[in-house]
Order: sequence, then C-alpha cells, then structure tokens
Amino acid sequence: MSVSRPTVLFVCVHNAGRSQMAAGFLRELSAGSVEVLSAGSMPGDQVNPVAVEAMAELGIDIAGEQPKKLSEDAVRVSDVVITMGCGDECPFFPGKRYEDWELTDPAGQGLDVVREVRDEVRARVEKLLASLDVPATEG
Repeated sequence: MSVSRPTVLFVCVHNAGRSQMAAGFLRELSAGSVEVLSAGSMPGDQVNPVAVEAMAELGIDIAGEQPKKLSEDAVRVSDVVITMGCGDECPFFPGKRYEDWELTDPAGQGLDVVREVRDEVRARVEKLLASLDVPATEG
C-alpha cells in the first residue's frame, strides 16, 4: 500500500454500471483520500442511465463519467484492483491486492434491481475504505 494516497481501480466489462457506481461511492466517501480509477474490458458507449438515476437519488452525480478502456498502466499504478465480472480480461501484476466482487450486472435492469446493486456496492466500498484505514465521510 502506498503511504500517501492509495489508488483503487474498479473494473467490469462495460465500465457503465457497477464499476462507475463503485467509483462514485469511493470518490464521495473517501473525500479525496483515495485516487479512484475505473475501466472496462469492453467499454460501453455511455454510463447506464438507470445507474446514473440510482446514484443521483443519493446525491452522487456520475452522469458526466465516460466508460474507459482498461489498460495495463491503470492496473500498474493501482494499489487495489477490484474486478466485477471481467474474468480473464483483467491483467494481473504480482504484488497488487485483487478482489473480485460478484455483483448482479445492472445492464438492462429496472431501477429496483439497480438500487439493490447500488446498495451492495456501497456496503462493499465502505468495507474497502475500512480495510485501507481511510475514514468514510457521511454521505
């Protein structure tokens, strides 16, 4: 772990739902104490509008985010890599902390399902912050 600000990378296939929600929560709850990256193995055209709506309900705006292509550089600079269903597409570097979060893919789901995914993502982000010894802000 880096002594100053840890870097966390969230990776899913399209970088349009789960990873964007996780990045939004981590940015918000860490209040800048964590460098946050997100990417996808096959990025979509836009962030899932239902995910944007679900996050907006909690006052977190991810509408301006754009899905990004996963690069080896993003993995290389990260202290923690959280994968969400990208399987073997994720590059592996020794010495990195990897976690795989099994979460329902919100693609094509209604708001009720996406809210459940959002709430599960938030709980996991809060646990991640605790494991990094970064206090979560209220939000």
